[in-house]
Amino acid sequence: MTHLLRWLRQLTPITDWLPGYDNDDFRTDVLAGLTVGVMLIPQGMAYAVLGGLPPIYGLYAALVPLLVYPLLGTSRQLITGPVAIDMLILAAGVGLLADPGSNRYVALAVMAAAIAGALQLGMGALRLGFVADLLSRPVIAGFTTAAAFIIAASQLGPLLGIDLERSAYVHELVADAAIHAHMVHVPSAVVGGLSIVCLLAIARWRPKWPSALIVAAVATLLGWILGGRAAGVEVIGSVPTGLPSAGWPDISQGDLWQLLPTAATLAVVQFMSVISLGRVFAKEHRYAIDANRELFAVGSANLIGSVFQSVPVSGSFSRSAVNDRAGAKTPVPNAIAAILIGATLLVLTPLVYHMPMPAIAAIIVVSGAGLIDIGEIKYLVQTKRREAFIAVLTMVITLTVGIQEGILVGVAASIVAALYRLSRPKMAELGHVPGTRSYHDLRRMDGASPIDSVLILRVNAAFTFANAEYFKNFILDKSRTQLHRIEAVVIDGASINDLDTTAAEALDSILDVLDEEGIDLYFTGLIGPVRDLMRRAGLWERLGEDHFYKHPHEAVLYILRDLDHDDGGDRLNTYLSEMEPPEPEREFEE
Repeated sequence: MTHLLRWLRQLTPITDWLPGYDNDDFRTDVLAGLTVGVMLIPQGMAYAVLGGLPPIYGLYAALVPLLVYPLLGTSRQLITGPVAIDMLILAAGVGLLADPGSNRYVALAVMAAAIAGALQLGMGALRLGFVADLLSRPVIAGFTTAAAFIIAASQLGPLLGIDLERSAYVHELVADAAIHAHMVHVPSAVVGGLSIVCLLAIARWRPKWPSALIVAAVATLLGWILGGRAAGVEVIGSVPTGLPSAGWPDISQGDLWQLLPTAATLAVVQFMSVISLGRVFAKEHRYAIDANRELFAVGSANLIGSVFQSVPVSGSFSRSAVNDRAGAKTPVPNAIAAILIGATLLVLTPLVYHMPMPAIAAIIVVSGAGLIDIGEIKYLVQTKRREAFIAVLTMVITLTVGIQEGILVGVAASIVAALYRLSRPKMAELGHVPGTRSYHDLRRMDGASPIDSVLILRVNAAFTFANAEYFKNFILDKSRTQLHRIEAVVIDGASINDLDTTAAEALDSILDVLDEEGIDLYFTGLIGPVRDLMRRAGLWERLGEDHFYKHPHEAVLYILRDLDHDDGGDRLNTYLSEMEPPEPEREFEE
């Protein structure tokens, strides 16, 4: 029985929360699910339009995937479904292969969801959950901020009632709108402008109200009463009634290969979205999420959903936040929202016939504006300029070159920055604080002073092949530039959490050079695994047991005593003049 429960827990996280689930939790989850569902109806159709799809496919994407994720996902507040970023990536990739809105375009969009889902399942099987960490905060901030501007620019045509060429570049969209400014359809522009004002006003003064649904319903009602369509305002038109049929579209093998870059981009960005949102809610509500199981959950939602005509889905920040504020305790609200979407598909789709496209565009623009993360970029500028540069670089490349290219450049820049930090570890020269046994960074502690003839360094990084040469040169340069001759170098290695074979060879090389210059090398505070590798590499034996200590103070006692013995000096008594420390200890804690 124990093995069965363990297997079920690995298969589905429901077993983590179901035993304690009660009627109060269910009532709260139903209310949260209905709230999210009401919000999702207009959002789903709007995001489908953003992705170059008929509005109905936004509802299809809000059906089956929302039933799959609760069975497999580990986040209890996350709401899945169509999101703006996914639709932007989809439009940029699939738009190169087919005309937006065409049957071929729809087929390719659905297959992109299937391929992305298959890739995510494969990543989960290979336990590649750490891939989410490749999209660092600067990359996410830069990409989402650029995406917000692209989304807004892409809706200029529907907002103004003019036909513009589709593009993923803001400057092209704005230029095209400026060229056709004389063709602006005033009634459409009025509907779009008023819709934006209403959405912002509701968000400002009644944030708990479903602003998108209110604006969409009012605009539809007024469009029907006032004859918006007759006045030239574009409307959604006929929307099919009924649940989606099962089956994948028939596309060629060549199409699959052409879809792969877009699907791969979606797979990584979607997972990044799901795991980053999941971590926020898990931290707030004090439970754990599993990155690899999230890959399996979102991959299953995409793959199974595509069988029922769903386009790519991932985690929605706005709907998840609403779900959390509504008091959701489990993933059940996903299923409740899906039931509401199903009822809408069966009964309510004829009611959206007169929904104005400018109102849909307004919903897209205002929702997309929430992606702008200038605050994060400002924070990065104030704290770490290098990361701010990565964010700005990602944003600029996304805006000027392309969406996929922006993500790739941002990831590449983050990897290069990480490698640079690894190859240039932070190292500090330590000095003794009189009257204590403490050693601190000479640049940060005014009272600290260096020990004559002894150079004490602290290394704040793993010691690997990437920084071995820098480490070697740093020690040698420091030892050669001291005002007084250096007799010994002490490495405080308490922060060295790893040591590879290349680094061990570099240490051996450092010993050769220091031996030639008559300088002894000592280590303090090394953790067990690092000491073990030193023993296997022969470094422990070469240096000797008396060159390894727990604390710099103990090493300095030994060194000064040894130097005084050699030249008859009085360094040790000077050092001990303000303290009476115990004898050095060489026992290490494993």
